[in-house]
Amino acid sequence: MILLRIAALASALALAACGKSSDPATAPAAPPTAAPQPVAAPEPAAPAPVDAFLAALRPHCGQAFAGRITANEPPPETADPFDGKPLVMHVRECEASVMRIPFHVGDDHSRTWVLTRTDTGLRLKHDHRHADGSHDAVTMYGGDTTAPGTAQRQEFPVDAESIASFEKNGLAASVTNLWAMEIEPGRRFVYELGRPGRLFRVEFDLTAPVTPLPPAPWGATEG
Repeated sequence: MILLRIAALASALALAACGKSSDPATAPAAPPTAAPQPVAAPEPAAPAPVDAFLAALRPHCGQAFAGRITANEPPPETADPFDGKPLVMHVRECEASVMRIPFHVGDDHSRTWVLTRTDTGLRLKHDHRHADGSHDAVTMYGGDTTAPGTAQRQEFPVDAESIASFEKNGLAASVTNLWAMEIEPGRRFVYELGRPGRLFRVEFDLTAPVTPLPPAPWGATEG
């Protein structure tokens, strides 16, 4: 009887040994953790076209360039103030948000283009002076960009202030003016005036700076 009990106990122990082990060494291993992947740095945003346009012009600060008329349509019926005159642009003043570029026509130093970087784009104004430095009756006219443009070309539709000035001074044809400027870095700069039935373009050679520099425009100081 005792032998039977011992045999039964041994059998029970053997069956228990065959059960699931709680030994942690036999537990299934956790899947390996993937190594973190490096995050690529974001690429710098491309500059706005207007900023790229100004950046292409800035290397010419302090330089002057000769120009020639490439379009003047229709031909003037009266004496043309540009005919036979040396044309010179001078990138004279370059501040953080303003560039002043006198446009000399022979010994007429009355014209200065004023480019201003605004919150919405670029503004072009024409500063016209008399020889004594006083303002012309029609001055500071122009407009603001209304489209992004490109790094090579910016357009300036006439603004309301300029329209009012033109109408006041009997220049009704100018109320639809559209000015434009173009640059091919290191090659050429173009000033353009267009409106229905009218196109005027002057192209300046950026490959050959002019020396000596022209005098200060009327209304400005030398230096």
